[in-house]
Amino acid sequence: MGTWRDGGGTLTVGTDTGVREVPLRIAASYRARARGLLGADGVDGALLITPCGSIHTFRMRFTIDVAYLDRKFGVIAVRTMKPGRLGLPRLRARHVVEAEAGAMASWGLRPGACVRVSAAAAEVSPPAP
Repeated sequence: MGTWRDGGGTLTVGTDTGVREVPLRIAASYRARARGLLGADGVDGALLITPCGSIHTFRMRFTIDVAYLDRKFGVIAVRTMKPGRLGLPRLRARHVVEAEAGAMASWGLRPGACVRVSAAAAEVSPPAP
């Protein structure tokens, strides 16, 4: 995989009932990762933070769903976090997806699933084994 860049894209989630595409904001620079959703009142779609193995919700204004992804975009865990919490580090996590609470359940995103991230300029695929 090449270098990640801040910007927009699409998160594609395969479910038992089909494919769901979600608007995605990508935070790859130090500044964008540090800011994340801090100060926001909500999120349209989802935010991908990369590289990232753990997050916190200090100074957040709303409850979020958090999906921890491995290097091949496999979902390791999905958690709901209220503001003012510190998430446990996930050793195999390389990326984190954040969305408003309840969104991931409605998308069918759960541990064991695999997602695809398409950046606005080019598709981002997992590295070859």
